[in-house]
Amino acid sequence: MPEALLVLSNVPDMRTAEEIARSLLQQRLAACVNILPAVRSIYRWQDAIEEAGEVTMLIKSTREHYAAIEHAIGALHPYDVPEIIAIPISAGLPAYLRWIADETRKDVDV
Repeated sequence: MPEALLVLSNVPDMRTAEEIARSLLQQRLAACVNILPAVRSIYRWQDAIEEAGEVTMLIKSTREHYAAIEHAIGALHPYDVPEIIAIPISAGLPAYLRWIADETRKDVDV
């Protein structure tokens, strides 16, 4: 079974989160994207401390799709340097992990 990943990314608004989520799902790069509204981020950017309201996306996928996910998010994300980080899922309900693998499997036309 492919290694499952949890990919996190913050975006400035719900519209952007939904657009990215739908794109990832349509391309079968993600099995599920949870969108968590109303995150407040305080961060250092270009030598200043900034604050922004953001929306967090929790993207369930596999390691084999990470590069394509990074590319897809980068193409739709408005930030110069978007947060895109992946955390390996080291354990989980086997049926759920199988579901992630199944939903991100791309059918091959013969």
